[in-house]
Amino acid sequence: MAAQGTCLNHVSRESSDIKHLAQFYIEIFGFEKVETPRFEFDVIWLKLAPSNFYLHLIERDPSTKLPEGPWSATSAVADPKNLPRGHHVCFSVSNFDSFVQTLKEKGIEVDERTQPDGKTKQVFFFDPDGNGLEVSSGAPAS
Repeated sequence: MAAQGTCLNHVSRESSDIKHLAQFYIEIFGFEKVETPRFEFDVIWLKLAPSNFYLHLIERDPSTKLPEGPWSATSAVADPKNLPRGHHVCFSVSNFDSFVQTLKEKGIEVDERTQPDGKTKQVFFFDPDGNGLEVSSGAPAS
């Protein structure tokens, strides 16, 4: 039997500068810092209110280089046009057009698209550490 009552708890991202990365998510998406347990390494936990979605930012271990996925490229290509088929996290916002304008005003390179049904707008971009992000208009896809 499959798991019951499943819901997304958190997404973790490693970073060599978790304070800088946390500031990005606070400014761009409105995350809030929450109490974080003490570990052997630095961690910042962020919560997106009013949902119960958490983002865990974890200090990168310099002795390892974890791949984003099993098919990661050997060298990074920082072009947001590649993100629709690449690893990314997606958020939905109700103020899509002004949100995209804010990204552009901050100098963040974006790739804007509309899904084939013409109903959902999408914007793809990278956070300061090169993690892929998507923001879509309206409700999340089911």
